[in-house]
Amino acid sequence: MGINDENDIEAGLQIGPTDQGMVRLFILGESIEIPMDFDPEEAEEIAEELRAAASAARKIHKPR
Repeated sequence: MGINDENDIEAGLQIGPTDQGMVRLFILGESIEIPMDFDPEEAEEIAEELRAAASAARKIHKPR
């Protein structure tokens, strides 16, 4: 499965700080829980990648 492959999997995403000073992305699906911890610098890099991807997606998506 890749970025452009569609599927019917549903999952929730929670993002927040941990009591250990990390940033946690917590993915919750029907039968899976995935906690992903990042130090603040890594989290900021991920945020930059998300912003860049959103910007690129806006250029591709043409509203009707």
